[in-house]
Amino acid sequence: MAMDAVLETPRLLMRAFTLDDVDAMYQLMTVPEVIRYVGNKPAQSKQDVLDYLQQHPLRDYQVYGYGRFACVWKETGQVIGFSGIKYLEEIQEAELGYRFLPEFWRKGLATEAGQAVIEFAQGLGLERLVAVIHPQNEGSQQVALRLGFTLESKTKLSLIEECDLLLFSRAI
Repeated sequence: MAMDAVLETPRLLMRAFTLDDVDAMYQLMTVPEVIRYVGNKPAQSKQDVLDYLQQHPLRDYQVYGYGRFACVWKETGQVIGFSGIKYLEEIQEAELGYRFLPEFWRKGLATEAGQAVIEFAQGLGLERLVAVIHPQNEGSQQVALRLGFTLESKTKLSLIEECDLLLFSRAI
């Protein structure tokens, strides 16, 4: 099952990633400020990014019928980030995630995109979403709170072994 949904917010067009998004995803996987709290090592090459797209977002669309949406800035047509649901097999939870290029931070875009994703998730039959956030990532914590998530507990993920992560949750 492919993810053919397209979401629209006042400033964003949100669509499934394609293999044509390698350059945009390369930025989202190499800018130090963007990956600071997510546990990813910087991508080493465009081939790494192509492999990542195939093994993660594109695979998730096929396996789960949902995944991360590429967030396209309507004004320019540029992919400036992503937001969407990823099933975290390690903790068996559906997670709302978001990542944007730094020049688009503090504009409310993660909240805007997150709200659209929550509305999308309501049609999937999911009962809840989580947001797993590094304890030092105060910006993401604030977005989760604005989206109606509450801090539930702490959790571990193998991707980020150096600390306990905060697990926020909300019913759908």
